[in-house]
Amino acid sequence: MDIIISNSSGKPIYEQITSQIKNMIITGQLHPGDGLPSMRLLAKELRISVITTKRAYEDLERDGFIETVAGKGSFVAAKNMELIREEHLRLVESYLQQAVQAAKTCGVSREELCQILDLLYGEEP
Repeated sequence: MDIIISNSSGKPIYEQITSQIKNMIITGQLHPGDGLPSMRLLAKELRISVITTKRAYEDLERDGFIETVAGKGSFVAAKNMELIREEHLRLVESYLQQAVQAAKTCGVSREELCQILDLLYGEEP
């Protein structure tokens, strides 16, 4: 599993792990039933504390992305399409928020921004 940890990121390490695993599930790199590395193995590979990987796995399980079976490990949960849709919507909202901030900074009006979005989306107003 390719997880990249950045010490210069403003996000805590457990959040970096959580978001990267969520992204792998959402994009289909990980499929329902796929096993995840044990918390100890992942901690060893990333050279971080087991407590950190435990926190990431607990968050993923709480959010319904993985299931943990005692004595067997953690596995990608069966996809809940509504959950996946919500995650996609959050991602889109985040990108749109960045676009709105950039537009405001540059003096681009709401109408101009909507026109750009319509063009990028492939629809004419």
